[in-house]
Amino acid sequence: MELYGYPLKAKFTYPKPPPTKILPATSTVAASYKNRIPYQPESISLPWMPNAYYKAAALNPTLAPLSESFPGLPPTKIIPFISERPNGVFTRHTLDDWHRSNMTNYKESETTRHNAERLRADLNRTIKDVYLQAKRTQGESTKNLGERVNDIEYWKSELCLELDAMIRETNSLTDMQKRLERALADTEGPFQVAHKCLLNREKRMGIDLVHDDVEKQLITEIKIIRSVRERLQQCLNTVNAQLMCNKEARQELEKDLADKQMGHHIDNKCYQLKNTSRGIHYYRGVERIDATISVPETWARFTDNNIFRSQSQRATSAKLRASTESILMGTADEMWRQFSKVNDAFTSRITETANAKSKIQTHLAKTRQEIFQIETKIQVIQKTIKDKEVQLKVAQTRLDERTRRPNVELCRDTAQIRLVQEVNEINETLRNLHQCLRASEDMLQMLVRSKAVLEHDLVIKNNSLFIDQERCMGMRKTYPSTVQILGYV
Repeated sequence: MELYGYPLKAKFTYPKPPPTKILPATSTVAASYKNRIPYQPESISLPWMPNAYYKAAALNPTLAPLSESFPGLPPTKIIPFISERPNGVFTRHTLDDWHRSNMTNYKESETTRHNAERLRADLNRTIKDVYLQAKRTQGESTKNLGERVNDIEYWKSELCLELDAMIRETNSLTDMQKRLERALADTEGPFQVAHKCLLNREKRMGIDLVHDDVEKQLITEIKIIRSVRERLQQCLNTVNAQLMCNKEARQELEKDLADKQMGHHIDNKCYQLKNTSRGIHYYRGVERIDATISVPETWARFTDNNIFRSQSQRATSAKLRASTESILMGTADEMWRQFSKVNDAFTSRITETANAKSKIQTHLAKTRQEIFQIETKIQVIQKTIKDKEVQLKVAQTRLDERTRRPNVELCRDTAQIRLVQEVNEINETLRNLHQCLRASEDMLQMLVRSKAVLEHDLVIKNNSLFIDQERCMGMRKTYPSTVQILGYV
């Protein structure tokens, strides 16, 4: 609010009221009145109280004519300065001049007072209009600032909501990134286990070094784990790239929000400024400086584009998280299925090897029993041969002794015939016994060889069982759980 009589502090764009006609002051020179130029407003930068007003008020009034209605005395009636009367007594004006001068002064005074009253009324009206115009203009500016503050508050709230949503989404995607990294690291253990199982099974011996189903399943498991690692690594790279996009969108939101907060603080301060506020000063020429770089449409579109970009990145991030979760579940299920197949193949192979080992042990026991019996029989045959040889010696000794009978006593009697038959029978029996002995010894050698084969095969089966059951299955018991593969821990 401005006090009356103080110089104005602002200029307005509405048209300036026409200047009030002010009668000039009296002058001693008539030509100065006749050739007087009417008052014209100078530059709008001059004060509203011109210096001419004070100069005119400072002049002393004279008796010169002041208006066109009284042009003055004609030159023929001007009283001469030097009187023609004798004795040096003379007068310059007549009584009529004196009355006319008084009337002129009265009329001039009334005209001046009337003009002054009219000027005061115009000034009061002008001051009132200026005050109302300034109040209306300041009110409109304050209203516009308030609307601007409300607009900034709205976009600030939108930015805060979107920024919170982006932070939550980024945190969720970061957790997914950590799960992917843990899942990728957890696949290294199963890969090494499968690889070591293949290397350990290369230490099988003999006939057990076969390309069985276990080896096929182990090779398939290694291929699956490599494929899973490639997919997880590719997904991790995509997640890292998306995190960078989320970070850029978040930085744009934070920068825009910081600018909005600063702008809100400045506009709110301007909105609360009044004529009685502290810290208001003149800043000459500031209205001619245009430092703006946007209009309300581009200003709102900039923030809307930032929010839309953030929403797009959030949608992409959420979709990526869903696909990553699906990949984690799928890869974990695929690895577990193959892990179960390998374990089933190991179990089946171990059972088959154990059955073969049991049968080998049974056959080995029977072979050993048969070897014992053959050895016993061989001993019996050998004893029988020895006994028959003694009988043969007796029979042959008898025959030899009877050959020493004299002359006719060399009779081919029944005893002689029987002794010959006995020797032949014993020889035949010995031949049969020797054949049986050789056959038994050959059979014993075959049994011993079969025993050696069975024992060697038993060693092979024991070694295969130790590799498959103790080393391989022992390592596969430490296989990570589903929770570890999915990256929840």
